Amino acid sequence: MTKKIKASELPVFDVAEYLDDEKAIAEYLAVVLEENDEALLLAALNDVARARGMTEVSKASGVTREALYKALSPGAHPRFDTIQRVVSAFGVRLTAVPA
Repeated sequence: MTKKIKASELPVFDVAEYLDDEKAIAEYLAVVLEENDEALLLAALNDVARARGMTEVSKASGVTREALYKALSPGAHPRFDTIQRVVSAFGVRLTAVPA
């Protein structure tokens, strides 16, 4: 007989634990961008910022920690220049490709 596992006993998955280099970050963001979902993109940017460390991203982007948390929170509508500075702090860039 197969042992049943309760969902509450499963380990919590946090994608931030796997975003350990620029290649992984770029691939993750590329997949998220294909979904054309603003909320998903903000969540992904938050994941990457947590992986890199909010303080480090704040310093590298020139965006205060408080503003960074606010800009990447659910329901936020950050300005494009904020997103651009944050993505640059991740060591990647957003690019366009033919649809």
